[in-house]
Amino acid sequence: MKILKYNWLIGLIVMFALANCSEDYLVRPPEDALTDADFYKTDEEVMAATAPLYSRMWFDYNDKASYSIGDLRSGIMMAPWNSREFGAFNANGDNSEVIAGWNAFFTVIQQSNLAIRNINTYATEDVSDKVKTMAIAEARFMRACAYRNLVLAWGAVPIIEDNIEIMNSTDIRRNTISSIWKFLTSEMRDIIDDLPEEPYVTGRITKYSAEGMLARFYLSRAGVESSGGVRNQTYLDSAKYFAQHVIDNSGKALLEDYRSLFLYPYDNNNESLFELQWVYSTSWGPSNSVPAYLAYSSDIANGDGWGGAYSASWYFVSQFEGINQIGTTGDTIRGATLDTRLYNTFMLPGAQYPEITQDVTLEDGTVTTQECIYPNSTSDYAFACTKKYICGKNVDIAEGASSQHYPNNTYMLRLAEMYLIYAEAVLGDNEQSSDVTALEYVNMIRRRAGLNNLALSDGDKTYFTADDLFKERTLEFGMESMFMYDLSNIFYYNKEKALSILNSQDRGLFAIYADQFPNPNYWTFVKTSWHTERTITATEGNFYLPIPTADLGSMPSLTLDPVDYYTGN
Repeated sequence: MKILKYNWLIGLIVMFALANCSEDYLVRPPEDALTDADFYKTDEEVMAATAPLYSRMWFDYNDKASYSIGDLRSGIMMAPWNSREFGAFNANGDNSEVIAGWNAFFTVIQQSNLAIRNINTYATEDVSDKVKTMAIAEARFMRACAYRNLVLAWGAVPIIEDNIEIMNSTDIRRNTISSIWKFLTSEMRDIIDDLPEEPYVTGRITKYSAEGMLARFYLSRAGVESSGGVRNQTYLDSAKYFAQHVIDNSGKALLEDYRSLFLYPYDNNNESLFELQWVYSTSWGPSNSVPAYLAYSSDIANGDGWGGAYSASWYFVSQFEGINQIGTTGDTIRGATLDTRLYNTFMLPGAQYPEITQDVTLEDGTVTTQECIYPNSTSDYAFACTKKYICGKNVDIAEGASSQHYPNNTYMLRLAEMYLIYAEAVLGDNEQSSDVTALEYVNMIRRRAGLNNLALSDGDKTYFTADDLFKERTLEFGMESMFMYDLSNIFYYNKEKALSILNSQDRGLFAIYADQFPNPNYWTFVKTSWHTERTITATEGNFYLPIPTADLGSMPSLTLDPVDYYTGN
């Protein structure tokens, strides 16, 4: 059972409750962090000290900021009324999710720094060198992951490796984007051999988690260190190398069916390289709250289910092969797709989800249950609500669930990304590539989704294009809080392209009509004529999120030009 499997995670959750926000949040050491010198006496106690870095410290990011930053802001999903500031690219420093994301990442950084300091200071001679080294590597890994999200979402930010040393500082400066990426790649390279090939216990990271992150980091750094819009080849080659090493040596494999990735229980499956580890608990923090906000109705939830006003965007739906095929006009697309990623990312009218129980009210007013069939709508606007991470009612979940408390994990890195990173590193800045290995990796992702191999050919060579690869990343990781970070990577070396993608998206209302209900053969999507707020205006000035107002007020030096932090390799 999951509760037994994750007893390492539950052990210290109550001791690592998330610190409250305050004006000196950025630098303030966590008030309730574990600092008892008597605690670090055994291997088990030291490993317990880093356990909350897999869950509780990320909670406020995972809660709502994750999809607000990664999917709503980027145009994967749209919210015409809720969270409008994020979708409209005008969130300010007082926005709740701007604050939540920023604070959550710095919580991970604070607690990682504290874990490193405490292990180095308090670990007794009874703690093995192997465990001490591994625990510190875990903390450095988590800190680097938090900084990766910060620099992609906020741009230049301050690097803090020891909160105690700078707790009385009033002049902290942001660091340059290029020096942050130097720091991150150096950090991740340093810890690879400090982590085991097999997890310490189920759910813990391994050296392949670090190598996978390093492949991701080098792909970003290749753009940061671009010249004239051409990415740095050394870092592209490094991304390719580490992605390939994970593919060849980790023992990981793609799950056969894309649907299985989110068919609970899926936690720590053989495609996963790093997950946030959640468990069902009635306490606030150890559990996953995302299903509460994204499930379309309480009919499929547990006293929550507030996601009825979030939808797939017109932009996202229109990317799928098979949609936009029948009788299409400028304001109408019609069709169906073999691509299973659509139905397992967002729900469409008449689609069935037998793993989820649904409440149904009969004509006489009584309520019964059946397998979930996403409801039909005859209005001139409708919503294709979220499916990913929606795992159903308490009766559907063996480990238990209640309002805002769900046990399913959050993917942070999976093997599919290694295939696509390899392909992108091979492609580089070229428009197409016929590299056999890279093409096969792209086609493996496509075949898993139910699609045919790419069939573009030039003479006797089949190839894939930059557009093919970008589309596969978009569809593969929709609603996994990835797309805005992908656009940030493009922004590093081609600002015009990143802004063009954002500004050309249609984020307005539309209706969805099934040709029959249930089990439709196809759907017709029609733009809602009276809804005029269909596009955004993204610029270099608003591409990055603003620093929270409270931190700017307590640390005015954050408004100064960033300075270099690190000059290593």
